[in-house]
Amino acid sequence: MAKRKTVRKNVRKSKSDKAASWLFLVPTMLFLGVTALLPLLYSVYLSFFKMKLNLPNAVPEFVGLSNYIRMFTDEALHVSTLNTLLFAVVSVTLEVLVGLFVAMALCSDRLWARLATSIFLIPMIMAPVAVGTLWRMMLDSTTGIINYLLSFLGIPSITWLSSTKTAMLAVILVNVWQLAPWVTIICAAGLKALPQDSLEAACVDGASNGTIFRKIVLPSVAPLLTIVVMLRFVDAFKVFDTVYVMTNGGPGNATEMLPNYIYKQGLKFFDAGYSAALAIVFVLVMTLITVGFLKMRDKMEAEI
Repeated sequence: MAKRKTVRKNVRKSKSDKAASWLFLVPTMLFLGVTALLPLLYSVYLSFFKMKLNLPNAVPEFVGLSNYIRMFTDEALHVSTLNTLLFAVVSVTLEVLVGLFVAMALCSDRLWARLATSIFLIPMIMAPVAVGTLWRMMLDSTTGIINYLLSFLGIPSITWLSSTKTAMLAVILVNVWQLAPWVTIICAAGLKALPQDSLEAACVDGASNGTIFRKIVLPSVAPLLTIVVMLRFVDAFKVFDTVYVMTNGGPGNATEMLPNYIYKQGLKFFDAGYSAALAIVFVLVMTLITVGFLKMRDKMEAEI
């Protein structure tokens, strides 16, 4: 009888704990529902209409899937998609390589490593608008300090942000400069969590540094790197602030990214329906990419 009473008490306590947990979650769920879910549902609704924001008295016209079909023939959208894909792939690749290399160099508890890490983190904590403004002035073809320093090497002035050949390169390098420190912090945490016994055993067996990196370090941090690449890849697709301040998608559409294109469709050309359709497709694609990365991570962890 005593055991039955104890079991009943534990069941009641478990149910009350679950109810209390859900009760604490209600305010957060309501807040997210109002600030995220309702705007998303309204965007889905709006994507089936033709609506001009500069004509507030006009009645929205139902057009069905026309806004979505329009994407297949929108050449400017195709260019911005390719620009965004190029930007994401190149910048994330460089950020992971630089971040992992610096993390291995600074993976120490010594004073010099902590000081170097603190200095290296400065770009990451700067606001994207401030970063864009700073680099726009530094890369100015006439008064920028970058061309001034290059002049000592005999290199003529480069029109970094006003040439279609260098604008994308400049935007990518600025993004790498700002966000490679974030990758470094995550990679450094993963490297410090590596099993020291395996590393010491490999050193005793006479394994070279390259072999240790390929056979022990890289497989151990591969799941972590997958998450890092996923987060940075999705975030790179959402880049807006820095590019908007530096080039605003120019020259022409050489650095036109998808967020900037969606912004222009909605708030420059006032095409709310098409802008909503673009945003919905953008969210769906990012969701699919995230799911793909998570499945890849699970597969890697299962193989370890």
